[in-house]
Amino acid sequence: MDPDKNDAIANQPPLRDVIARAGLNARKSLGQHFLLDLNLTTRIARAAGDINGATVIEIGPGPGGLTRSILAEGADHIIAIEKDHRCRAALQPLVDAAKGRLELIDADALELVEPDFIRAHGFDPKQICLIANLPYNIATELIVRWLRLTYDDPELFKAMVITIQKEVGARLCASPHSKAYGRLSVMSQWLCKADIVFDIGARAFTPPPNVTSSVIRLIPRPQPIAPAPWDEMQGMVRHAFGQRRKMLRSSLKSLGADVDLGALFADSGVAPDVRAEAVDVEGFCALARAWADQRK
Repeated sequence: MDPDKNDAIANQPPLRDVIARAGLNARKSLGQHFLLDLNLTTRIARAAGDINGATVIEIGPGPGGLTRSILAEGADHIIAIEKDHRCRAALQPLVDAAKGRLELIDADALELVEPDFIRAHGFDPKQICLIANLPYNIATELIVRWLRLTYDDPELFKAMVITIQKEVGARLCASPHSKAYGRLSVMSQWLCKADIVFDIGARAFTPPPNVTSSVIRLIPRPQPIAPAPWDEMQGMVRHAFGQRRKMLRSSLKSLGADVDLGALFADSGVAPDVRAEAVDVEGFCALARAWADQRK
């Protein structure tokens, strides 16, 4: 890492000054809560492992606190996707200081982080990290989309490090037989190793949210825990947890009248008299495969 480049990043004005000059008051409609503590943003950037030379896709950089830390940790290139056009004025001095290492794209992340976008930039798939302080209102939708990309190409992302609502983070990492275990737990752990890195209290953000946040790390597995088609896997967990208090023989009736539940349980080896929270990832994969065979 060139010391001069590091100095240019370190000499940026305080984030509160950046926000004030740009009139960048956080908007509730965009789910904005700015993280201004650079010690915390550095911990988040380091949670992705060694990013020296890596390409990082950052969602919602806001005034650029996490962006500064990612640059300081040696990322070769950052694609910062920001829907709020007001952030360009706040981030432009950082773009200039980064000298070609930071590219700001005015766009909605829900519409942009797709294979065509990644291929168009010529990224090295094994060196792409997703690092983001996600808006609470779109976090789950973004995570499911990224999991689908991971399913299609397990080598696409080196790591995903996301700051999200603690409750959602707990669901990503939950184990069977726990209250937090559900659809998101199964889908994430099927494709990734998921762990909670650390929690962040509300007061660390401006403005403070009403909840604690968690930094979650998702490392894509070389291959899923067990084989299963995406559509049937996603549909199976949605139906199973849609009525999580019921036994599977009742909750899975919602799969449709044409589904032979007896054969489904026999072929998968999953007991019909257990609730969804008692079925591990491998069990759901077996159910999804059995359902896919019936649909053929």
